Amino acid sequence: MKIIILGAGQVGSSLAASLANEANDITVVDEDGEQLRLLQDHLDLRTVRGHAAYPHILEQAGAEDADMLVAVTDSDETNMIACQVAFTRFHTPTKIARIRAPEFASEKALFCQEALPIDVIISPEKLVTHAVQRLIETPGALQVMDFAGGKVRLVAVKVYHEGALVGHKLKSISALVPEIEMRIAAIFRQGESIIPKRDTELEADDEVFFLAAREHIAVLIHKLVKMDEPVRNIILAGGGNIGKRLALELENNYQVKLICHRRPRAKELSHELANTIVLQGDAADEELLRDENIERTDVFCAVTNDDQVNILSAMLAKRMGAHKVMALINRPAYVDLVQSDMLDIAISPQQATISGLLTHVRRGDVVAVHSLRRGAAEAIEAIAHGDTKTSRVVGKRIEQLKLPKGCTIGAIVRGDEVVMPHHETIIEADDHVILFLVDKRRVSEVEKLFQVGIGFF
Repeated sequence: MKIIILGAGQVGSSLAASLANEANDITVVDEDGEQLRLLQDHLDLRTVRGHAAYPHILEQAGAEDADMLVAVTDSDETNMIACQVAFTRFHTPTKIARIRAPEFASEKALFCQEALPIDVIISPEKLVTHAVQRLIETPGALQVMDFAGGKVRLVAVKVYHEGALVGHKLKSISALVPEIEMRIAAIFRQGESIIPKRDTELEADDEVFFLAAREHIAVLIHKLVKMDEPVRNIILAGGGNIGKRLALELENNYQVKLICHRRPRAKELSHELANTIVLQGDAADEELLRDENIERTDVFCAVTNDDQVNILSAMLAKRMGAHKVMALINRPAYVDLVQSDMLDIAISPQQATISGLLTHVRRGDVVAVHSLRRGAAEAIEAIAHGDTKTSRVVGKRIEQLKLPKGCTIGAIVRGDEVVMPHHETIIEADDHVILFLVDKRRVSEVEKLFQVGIGFF
């Protein structure tokens, strides 16, 4: 697939790295020549230096025969105009734009072929808000991902030294929760992926990904992992778009306080948030945190625009007694450095955004993609189409499928039924199949598997 990425920032660079490893024809456009040079030194792609919305720059990038344009510059306006130019001048089939300002994103009538022809809008703030909300709603989880419209949930949990999972082989874990059908989809040990097998023995500090019907997740975590107490009190640090979105989503179900550094913004938020206590001050002010009973806080979540402020304030909150601390961290290199040792959960907006983008980049009928372990692996939801003549999967038992090495099928959603498959399970037309791929370089093989032959049309 020929893809043009506008913007070589953290999201654009991460997306380029992800797609370039999958044999796509990638061109990145940016005005920062040094950043483009760094990308070209490390990845097999083309670069064009210039303004992302200028027609002659898009022409140099190959827009005339591009399959997709992904506009992820730091400017909403540039992203929108670039999609307009790509549509009007080059008839680019698929146009994706990152739109951060809620004032734009909420105006759905703007984004149509007659106005601004953008096919897909990606809002990092919205994606991060949903990710944090799922973590708060699922105590004990390190990562939470939904599939099949929320019918199936994938959760990452940590194996604790004195927990129920330590020393157990995978074949014996189902006996611990006989009333629940579930799968262990992936295991990461010291940063390395381990393909789950029946005789695999879990060790302390392993990161384990469980897959089950959504309604069973809470019981599963409660019985197998150190279950956190239900969340009541939340302190949010940061009065930007993400902090405001989170407060709006959480304030009706939890006791929420929001710390905002700038006085005018704090005053503005106090009028916009009905049930949130807005505090003006420094999130890393020890006296302020003590006055707000940080030791009784269930979740402290730092979502300012500054990684250092987020890390330091979350570390301070943890030291002062906050039960669980989360921090929004933009720099990928910081994420693995601070998670577990210093913070409970490091939230990467890049990975949340890239997961949203990959859903629209994948071939075949892929309806959801989630990056695992900072992009090292992927969980994919694909729909099986066709029949026994036109499809490589429909009508076949799982043991007959030519899955790439390191790929496993974790669950099948058939209508309202969630099926935990075994080797003799037969895939039917319109099944939602949830797969795990530990080596994302093999993703093209999965895509081909779920593409239908021309006879289907």
